Amino acid sequence: MTTSAPARNTVQRSALRRAFETASRPLSPAEALAAAQHEVPGLGIATVYRNIRHLVDEGWLAEVPLPGSPSRYEVAGKHHHHHFRCRICDRVFEVEACPPDLRQLIPAGFRLEEHDITLVGRCSRCSAPETQRLRDRTAS
Repeated sequence: MTTSAPARNTVQRSALRRAFETASRPLSPAEALAAAQHEVPGLGIATVYRNIRHLVDEGWLAEVPLPGSPSRYEVAGKHHHHHFRCRICDRVFEVEACPPDLRQLIPAGFRLEEHDITLVGRCSRCSAPETQRLRDRTAS
């Protein structure tokens, strides 16, 4: 019988954990890479994908599937919430509110077991006037 050893906590994995912990929103692998490269400059995207897979398998990260867009990832174990995806910058944000009584929307005889709502539009940065967006880009 073979048992798999727990995944090593490498410098790369530690940097990725911190990237997700400090993010106030779900991250794509590319966003996680950019954040973790501040600590580990030589970090590559293949290592990020491999570590994200391990962190999801461990239950530390949760996948955030998005219709028509690649999945994002966030620290697992958060309370029930929904997401907003900006169609301009493609960033994803958490939405704390939940519509009241969704059971009113389902057909008669159906039973609601769970739900996931993704709102799509423009984030505050992308809906700002062009001059403000230019200032935000140069400040980032």
